[in-house]
Amino acid sequence: MRTLDFSPLYRSTVGFDHLSSLLDSVNRGDANQTSYPPYNIELLEKDKYQITMAVAGFLEEEMDIQTEKGTLTVVGKKAGEEPGARNYLHQGIAARNFERRFQLADHVEVTGARLANGLLYIELVREIPEAMKPKKITIGSETAALIDVNKQSAA
Repeated sequence: MRTLDFSPLYRSTVGFDHLSSLLDSVNRGDANQTSYPPYNIELLEKDKYQITMAVAGFLEEEMDIQTEKGTLTVVGKKAGEEPGARNYLHQGIAARNFERRFQLADHVEVTGARLANGLLYIELVREIPEAMKPKKITIGSETAALIDVNKQSAA
């Protein structure tokens, strides 16, 4: 496994020290996760995303979706069927339990989820708080004032 050197990044940035641990956790997570169930991540429009997971055979009550500390976790647990209850000649439809984790960027929130035709759709949106939006700082002789760049552009 290759280790990345972030020291050049730290010379010109402030507050990105968590980036190294985030990349390490994502790298460790990829090694532990299987490819089941398959999924897509789409950018629908600016700051709107959708995760689509192929979960054929799962019912709504067998799915659990949670977010905690920037991690989206999707769990599927099939209701237990007695082994040998069915006599499959071929079983190609996977109906095994799974847990899939996604690291969410700052200010990305899940806004909804729906299950249709064997696909689970999870809607996400990035909402930047007003305090995080760009502000212009004027230089004055006595005091500095903040000017909202968005309001100034609209005028």
